[in-house]
Amino acid sequence: MNGNLSDGTPTRPTKVAPLQPGSRTDSAGKAISNVILLSLPDTEFNLLRPHLERLDLSQHKILHEAGEKIDFTYFLNDGMVSLVAISRDGRSVEVGIVGKEGMVGMSLTAGLQRETFRAIVQMAGSGVRIRSEIFLEVLLNAASLRSQLGRFGLVHGMQVAQLVACNRLHEIVQRLARWLLMCQDRFDSQFLPLTHDFLAQMLGTGRPSVSLAAGALEDAGLIQNMRGTVKILNRKSLEETACECYGVIQYFNGGLGLK
Repeated sequence: MNGNLSDGTPTRPTKVAPLQPGSRTDSAGKAISNVILLSLPDTEFNLLRPHLERLDLSQHKILHEAGEKIDFTYFLNDGMVSLVAISRDGRSVEVGIVGKEGMVGMSLTAGLQRETFRAIVQMAGSGVRIRSEIFLEVLLNAASLRSQLGRFGLVHGMQVAQLVACNRLHEIVQRLARWLLMCQDRFDSQFLPLTHDFLAQMLGTGRPSVSLAAGALEDAGLIQNMRGTVKILNRKSLEETACECYGVIQYFNGGLGLK
């Protein structure tokens, strides 16, 4: 693939590695674990594969800024991206998250060229990206991809609505428990690399409130607060502490292959 990256750096022509029988890999031959890409028929995946550029996603890296042109769509293999609404005075709140079950840059599928929310890597991982113009060309000839993205968009919209209700109706301890569970569903580890400052930004509240809520969960033996990390100690009790929003969102996500 030829062209320039979003920072103006020229890209080198992509040498596509041979596809091994029965495997799904990107153009460099690295394994794919994104649920949407794995679900596609071979004919559609082969249209995308030469253009899938692998990249590491460092924590707090911004993939899209609200209002900016979408240069790439991203399919995560692991890690997690938060979609964040930013107010004029700089305050922020998370309105959705995306892991290996989905795609970042869904506005393109609705014909929009600019992103609605900031997309920021919450937990480091890896994935592949494809230039927006190439993605849109492939989408015209990929009925299954359109169907998968339509379903993801619908479920993700339900998730956004549920999170809006949650942020308005439920107490911070319940919301924090729900949020930690959603993170662990995508990160698949007891150890979640999260600071209280960043948790406060995502939950749309002050750091003191988050610290008090995290302290309450720790006192109950559900988590352990470590420097820059939260360790999940008792997931079952954490689920019981979370508001009902977690169960609703988990049900939605089950339809996307995320358990």
